[in-house]
Amino acid sequence: MNSEASTPPYTITPAGPTPALLGESPLWSVEEQALYYVDIPAKQVLRLHPASGELRQWPMASEPGCIALIEGGGLAVAQRQGLFRLDLESGACSLLAPPPYDPARQRFNDGKPDAQGRLWVGGIDDARAPDAALYRYGSAGFVRAEGGITTSNGLAWSPDQAWMYWSDTKAHEIYRLPFDAETGALGARQTWVRFEPRAAGQSLDSYGGRPDGAAVDQEGCYWVAMYEGQRLLRLSPEGQVLKEVKLPVSCPTMPTFGGADLRTLYITTASDGRPAEERAAQPWAGCVLQMRVEVPGWAPHQLKL
Repeated sequence: MNSEASTPPYTITPAGPTPALLGESPLWSVEEQALYYVDIPAKQVLRLHPASGELRQWPMASEPGCIALIEGGGLAVAQRQGLFRLDLESGACSLLAPPPYDPARQRFNDGKPDAQGRLWVGGIDDARAPDAALYRYGSAGFVRAEGGITTSNGLAWSPDQAWMYWSDTKAHEIYRLPFDAETGALGARQTWVRFEPRAAGQSLDSYGGRPDGAAVDQEGCYWVAMYEGQRLLRLSPEGQVLKEVKLPVSCPTMPTFGGADLRTLYITTASDGRPAEERAAQPWAGCVLQMRVEVPGWAPHQLKL
């Protein structure tokens, strides 16, 4: 794959001053013009109003892997101990469904609703074994859709809903699966893009990173955060690297589109567990970053209960 340096150069700044340990699952609320996201090890859901800088936090009982807006109000929070509905006014959480895995060994990770309002959410295995899976949540509760991975990430759909994108971060692979929008059925998984793993002794400066969270823009291109690669990639529908955007932090985790015109790309990042010298050199690590892009994204779908 050939990559091109980002042109024109992007101005990248923090959207808010408060760093997270492991920021994930950024979610733009069109109605509120606000950004929701989670801090997984801090067990928090956060909401940032970029215009005012106001930040609100909701503590969770266990690690939140991802969030989704609920049609009619509230926020769905996929925590280690199950799927919960968060009342944003009171802060109370009510259980929607128990986890479809052993929470002593796994937790929820990346997830999003599809255009029909079904929630897709994947898991991560604490022992980093390939025992995690992707689940679909709907009227029948959680249904196992795919398995055999370690760290579920990268969920997104092509604009025509014909394809689902999904990745296993540990395997350094992004997959593409035929998607039946009406039924939610998946076709055979195929490796769409694969990246080289980090070799023993290889420095981060020469390592491109591994695929984490992602978002699709209105041209059908897939923006993916490359964890430990200090970059974002914009991939064509054919899987070719169209653009590489260098970032001021080593560990971006997920982009999402926001702003009034959906042309502001927000990127969550991580600082947890990073070497002391890296944290000293990267004061924005853990912050939500922002930059303006040429092609807008899509408003997020909502979970229908």
